Amino acid sequence: MQSLREWLTEAPFTLTMSSGFFSFFAHCGIISVLEDEGLEPAKITGSSAGGLVGICWSCGCSARELQQFLFQLNREDFWDPAPGWGFLRGARFRKIVDEICDHRRLEDGRIPVTVSVMDVFKRSVATLKTGSAANAAYATCAVPLMFQPLSYNGRYYLDGGIVDRAGLAGVREGERVFYHHISSRSPWRSKNSASLEIPRRPNMRSFTIESLPRVGPYRLSEGKAAFQKAQSDFSRALQMPIAEAVLSLP
Repeated sequence: MQSLREWLTEAPFTLTMSSGFFSFFAHCGIISVLEDEGLEPAKITGSSAGGLVGICWSCGCSARELQQFLFQLNREDFWDPAPGWGFLRGARFRKIVDEICDHRRLEDGRIPVTVSVMDVFKRSVATLKTGSAANAAYATCAVPLMFQPLSYNGRYYLDGGIVDRAGLAGVREGERVFYHHISSRSPWRSKNSASLEIPRRPNMRSFTIESLPRVGPYRLSEGKAAFQKAQSDFSRALQMPIAEAVLSLP
């Protein structure tokens, strides 16, 4: 039976990473394994935390460099309260991403990347694949009430996970996709919320870990454990058979 590693190596694939609040630690653990194994995607899509990690990796920040930065991250580094449609202005957030991405634009990345955002006035999903990497990363991560919306090219954008939790809006029909799903335990989601389900589509294989440590702005200390569990479990999963569309570990 075909292993996940064999599935990833047999043809080019798109890496898609879901939203999940501060789950960029876990997503970084996934890309660290892909990087070490030489399993580089042909394209990246994502929402919120998944979009942020995808942008940084696309723009030349290695998984190890991103890991080192995340392990040193403090809440004060991005905490900039200001009056507006959200508690944080987001200027520090954008400055951090701009430095990580070496002030690049999305279209100049080494891997094509598309991130999902919510168009505030249309109340629907939109995708960004050109323009400032820092602006796109901020827009896809702009959690309502926590961050102020991004005003960009006459539109206002908020967190892509609101309308496209999986980050699949940038995937074309028939594309071969490897999807990393963050299992949500958010208290504001109902138990039967459709956003908690792992989406199914042809040519897609999904991986999820049910018991990742929960990370947040006041629980950044849990980030290292989330990274290490994602890295360890995904390394093990590469050897496992992928008979079903979803490979889930406890």
